[in-house]
Amino acid sequence: MTGSAEGAERTPGRLTALLIDASAEAISAAGGHAGGVYLRSRTPGLLRLAVLEGLPGPLFRPWWRLHVDRPFPVADAYRLGVEVVLPNATEAMRRYPQYAAGLPFPFGSLYVPVAGRAGVFGVLTVLRPSAADATELLPVRERMARLAEELGMALDKLEDEDASAVSWEDGPLCLRPPASRPPSGHLGRFAWDPVTGLLTADERLNVVLGSAAAEAQGTAEAFADAVAPGDAERILAALREAARGRPPALPLFVRGPDGGPRLVEVWGPYDDTARTRATTVRGVVLDPGPGTVADAAADLLPDGVLCLDRLGTVVYANPHAARLLRRPRTELLGRPLWEGVPWLNQPTLEDHLRGALLSPDPVHFHVRRPSAHGREPHATEGDWLALSVYPGPDLLTCTIRLGHRVTDSPSALPDVLGAPETPGAPSLSPLYRPIVLAIALTEAVTARQVSAVVMRELLPAFGGRRLAIYLLQERHLYLAWETGFPKGFLAPFDGVELDERLPGVETLTSGRPLFYDSMQQLADAYPGIALDATEGARAFLPLIASGRPVGSCILGFDRPRSFSTEERTVLTAMAGLIAHAMEKAQRYESEAALARGLQQALLPRRLSQHPLVETAGRYLPGTQGMEVGGDWYDVVAAGDGLALVIGDVQGHGVQAAATMGQLRSAVRAFALGDRPPDEVMSGTNHLLIDLDAGLFASCCYIRLDPVTGVAQAAVAGHPRPLLRRPDGRTHVLDLPGGVVLGVDPQATYPVTELRMEPGAVLALYTDGLVERPGVDIDDGISALRVALARAGSPGARPGGRSLAGMADRLTATARHTADRPDDIALLLATRRATPPTASEGTRRRRTDV
Repeated sequence: MTGSAEGAERTPGRLTALLIDASAEAISAAGGHAGGVYLRSRTPGLLRLAVLEGLPGPLFRPWWRLHVDRPFPVADAYRLGVEVVLPNATEAMRRYPQYAAGLPFPFGSLYVPVAGRAGVFGVLTVLRPSAADATELLPVRERMARLAEELGMALDKLEDEDASAVSWEDGPLCLRPPASRPPSGHLGRFAWDPVTGLLTADERLNVVLGSAAAEAQGTAEAFADAVAPGDAERILAALREAARGRPPALPLFVRGPDGGPRLVEVWGPYDDTARTRATTVRGVVLDPGPGTVADAAADLLPDGVLCLDRLGTVVYANPHAARLLRRPRTELLGRPLWEGVPWLNQPTLEDHLRGALLSPDPVHFHVRRPSAHGREPHATEGDWLALSVYPGPDLLTCTIRLGHRVTDSPSALPDVLGAPETPGAPSLSPLYRPIVLAIALTEAVTARQVSAVVMRELLPAFGGRRLAIYLLQERHLYLAWETGFPKGFLAPFDGVELDERLPGVETLTSGRPLFYDSMQQLADAYPGIALDATEGARAFLPLIASGRPVGSCILGFDRPRSFSTEERTVLTAMAGLIAHAMEKAQRYESEAALARGLQQALLPRRLSQHPLVETAGRYLPGTQGMEVGGDWYDVVAAGDGLALVIGDVQGHGVQAAATMGQLRSAVRAFALGDRPPDEVMSGTNHLLIDLDAGLFASCCYIRLDPVTGVAQAAVAGHPRPLLRRPDGRTHVLDLPGGVVLGVDPQATYPVTELRMEPGAVLALYTDGLVERPGVDIDDGISALRVALARAGSPGARPGGRSLAGMADRLTATARHTADRPDDIALLLATRRATPPTASEGTRRRRTDV
């Protein structure tokens, strides 16, 4: 039987094998051209792309990591546990504008959660040709759902053996999809046992290796030297990594003895069914062979011709392409295009290649070529190359020719000699950066949310590591947000006046952005200014909205860098977007403060009391939008009894809070007159209709006789209360009800009579406590019922299990949730058999305040 240590050693290989197989099968089932698997990571809320098949990993780096709260289809599929189907680009833009702005190409996509017994492991995704609508993809969805279910069961088994096995912390494994047709060259297979050191090859590998075949037999060293003498160490390293269950980045391109490209792919010893560890490493060697007839014809074409596989690797280049790109063919073949031609490694080209990989239409664009001697080129026609990329199922064909006069202004075209991006920083085309930021800012309503969007969307796009946002208030700049700066470094600059000679002040007062390539430049411009320890560049951007100063934004970089004209233009435009969003947020927060004050004034400061009844109420505002809603609760003396009331006015903001106050006053007035529950509901309904506020409200009204325990209840479109009996059994009260208030003047509200035993607990609540996006409200009510049953007796001692403590426990999860879309109200009531003592009554009154 396999030991735990050995099982842990096998886990990485088994995990990758499962993910690779599932990805390949999903692409095949969906008729897609690319796909992969996102997997949860050890960082809470962060998904990582574990497998990417059919697309070059470097071109899709911005999508390697994704937080589950982002408005992206992968995040929704994971967080909500539902499949997301985007049949075409139109549907993607409608539902996920941020995602569509980053990949504005005509393709469809599917995202299916991979669920296990204890939750969602990740998301299986496929990119495919566009479809007319989602119904066209029903067969595909069924097949992908089965694949995701099978993968989930396999990952459950893996997690049973090692609880931490199913997570991903690295970049994705980038794989070539199965070819739609067999390769034109020769392919041979081999197997290597790392325990015995024996390597065996099939007959076809002998054809590939030719005269060196005899020398390749026996050992891995001899094999590697026969396949690629100059790359033998790389092949041996790949074999060793695969033997450890950690496959190398595939595929591995090497040079044969004659300098021609060869492809080596390796599979580790994965065996999900064997109870003992498999040892054999297997692989293939592909030799494209001499040029085909088509290649020979392309060699004679007057235009340059390149062929790229779906991982961006150059598999063919005619001599004219090499001359136009000023690179030897041997430096192009077998290498990713952006490595073979380093000056093409720029965001604009990346975006064009993404378009060719994801859409069926050819892509045409121009790039400026560096001069032959590496000097800055003049803006002549000979400095421009015209490129066209034609998509295919397995290859991209790229034609290259000298550019003639282009219709676009050269200043608007990408200059390959401009400052490069920070290495490793995710990038989108500069054209789309303002679009992505603008879409993201539409969802931010507070200054903090705006700042968080800027940090998430702007910093990574330019490779920045530091951000500070200052807002103007009464001729002083106050720090609203900072990240990346040393602790306390920005404190002396908080609250500076507008007559201070500081770059963050002068960028606002002058309205001009300020760019410094290094700290030395900044120190020369502002002698004596305090600097942090880095030597990196700085950008100071004015935040001005419609001619009105709002504040300033500071971007910091770890290393010196220059800012191209295009980058300065884009950053200035983005500063304007940030300024408008901040101005809107400031107005919004002023209104929110007013609404919160109004609501606090309308909620009850203390609840009516009775010696035989204990009550406790809790209210939590939402944390999205206005953070103010129309939920309320109340306890009102009604004759010799008590009226327990809870309600929810539709919407948020000042109007909802004001309407709530009017309804609460009306219900109190009816209750104080000891009107029957149905009359209270009907009277409040007519009042809301007469107000003509354009809002409706739900409500639950229960009149309780503390002495007998008899309760009469009426409901208007509100979630039904819960009753916890003294023995702990808890159920939802089956109360017939009427429609919500404010809709039908003829509506009736039936009254239901029930009995409440001493020690029982009645729970009234609003839907914010039990409703979550993507989760059925009945599931939320069931969860609350279980929580109430487990909360313990409210009168138990010691431990302070009072009714107030029970209310705190029932709202604890919501209280610690940063993202509450709706406000929450909860009212608990319990009936005592005897009145409390004086000291106990005092304690309980204090806990309810």
